Amino acid sequence: MAVIELKNINKTFGEGIGRVQVLDNVNFSADRGQLSLILGPSGSGKSTFLTIAGGLQTPSSGSVTVEGKRLGKLTSKDRDQLRLNKIGFVLQSYNLLPYLSVADQFVLVRKVKKTGNLPDAEFQRLLTELGIADLTKHFPDELSGGQNQRVAIARALYPNPEIVLADEPTAALDSDRVKVVGALLKQMAQNHHKAIVVVTHDLRLREFADHVYQLMDGKMIQEK
Repeated sequence: MAVIELKNINKTFGEGIGRVQVLDNVNFSADRGQLSLILGPSGSGKSTFLTIAGGLQTPSSGSVTVEGKRLGKLTSKDRDQLRLNKIGFVLQSYNLLPYLSVADQFVLVRKVKKTGNLPDAEFQRLLTELGIADLTKHFPDELSGGQNQRVAIARALYPNPEIVLADEPTAALDSDRVKVVGALLKQMAQNHHKAIVVVTHDLRLREFADHVYQLMDGKMIQEK
């Protein structure tokens, strides 16, 4: 059984002559232990797809099911709880709090999600693999875009979610770091039995993917 499934998803914005269909009858599913890559240019609907998959946005029609629960049938409180415990997000904006150091970004996670986070040894190994272990005393505005992106990746993985949804997680990284992040996401999927879903236009990630999809003009086609 797929850990996350989207069925016949449509998303439109606007009305009348200003109506735009961003997603057109999209179907998608992901299993634990696999890394799914969704490729597409800017404006193809990738970010909209990802936020709908994670319950941050509702589709105009269609259904999203996470671990057997249809998001559209849950209360707002239950959806929030499901996201907290089951889904990790890596968004393009990083969503790091500017007034918290890198270390305190993770302290905040522990305050919100008190149990089930990565054990200390595994967490330290994650920081080392991402090359940010020596940046924990710094604040986001003291870091480069690539460093902030790696902190955001670590923060998404730290709560040990069943599903990781990543929006352009390698956009600000050089090729060496892309290989590190790609291998790490692949490892998290396989070794920790997680469903990793990445939307990107970065073709350098193809070698790490179990499944590859193309999203163009709101339509999704499976390539691999």
